[in-house]
Amino acid sequence: MTDKPLSGRKAQAARNDKLILEAAHEVFVANPEAPIAEVAKRAGVGISALYRRYPSKEDLLRKLCGDGLAKHVELVQEAVDSEGDMWEAFCRFMRQIVAADTASITVKLAGTFTPTPDMFQAGAAAAELNDALMRKLHETGVIREDALIGDIIMITESLASIDIGDAERTRDVRLRSLELYLQALRAPARAPLPSSPPTEEEMNLRWVPKDAKA
Repeated sequence: MTDKPLSGRKAQAARNDKLILEAAHEVFVANPEAPIAEVAKRAGVGISALYRRYPSKEDLLRKLCGDGLAKHVELVQEAVDSEGDMWEAFCRFMRQIVAADTASITVKLAGTFTPTPDMFQAGAAAAELNDALMRKLHETGVIREDALIGDIIMITESLASIDIGDAERTRDVRLRSLELYLQALRAPARAPLPSSPPTEEEMNLRWVPKDAKA
């Protein structure tokens, strides 16, 4: 059974929403303080059309981050469910995460808005899947023993800081740099790692709005 095509008005609304979210990712990752009007301008839609869908900047930021989290959950679930070579499943997951650029949202937007309870629940579900993936990697012996999930998250966030200017070139350089990290993560390790990765508590604290920490 195929889905019924959207009516003209609904199809236009869906196109506008896609344009708005793509523009919001570009605008707010570049400058979290940018006004919502800049998103409408970048998307090529009227400000009234944007406000009908997202009444406030916080609503738009929540949607953007919620979608990024949902994408992460989808990709890590695929890796956890993989029945093939776990190292290949992990590498595929990492490449997809870097290409999707979900880490840029965390790096730039964490602490700029108040997450909803649903977002915290989704984050907890993602954390469980992350832990499940790391368990499978360690059980199969394909990743160095001292590599933990905090290390993986810091790697993706470090790669998100790479910006060559051109979007396609930036993506290529990020993926190239990722391969260096992957080689360092694969077992056996040549030398132990110093200190410890950030804890889940430390990473979650970043999502508390900055004015709430004062």
